[in-house]
Amino acid sequence: MMRAQAAKTIDEYLSTVADEQRIALEKLRQIIRSAAPKAEECISYQMPTFKQNGMLVSFGAFRNHCSFFPGAKPIQTNKEELRNFETGKGTIHFQPNKPIPATLIRKIVKERIAENEVKAAKKKKK
Repeated sequence: MMRAQAAKTIDEYLSTVADEQRIALEKLRQIIRSAAPKAEECISYQMPTFKQNGMLVSFGAFRNHCSFFPGAKPIQTNKEELRNFETGKGTIHFQPNKPIPATLIRKIVKERIAENEVKAAKKKKK
């Protein structure tokens, strides 16, 4: 799936994605927003990203799957709950018709918010 032009907003990005993936990613976006209402939406590395005290999570659509990018630590912490999904160092792959459970996404996003708050507090002390 090649994009002619790099998207500047998450809405622009989603408008370039196949219907089934777009629906799944819009649901993912809503869940992230509900778990991180203060997070700022942006595009980073050509992917929809949420930032709050630094990078929080990203997501994207690929030829054969969708991906959620929470970073390595939450994948390690929740590996038992993620056993039915293909995971990489900082990514969780899922099929649009088999999304990551909303409760797990909320838990992971809240873990990332806490992680970033700790990092931000350490920076302030320096």
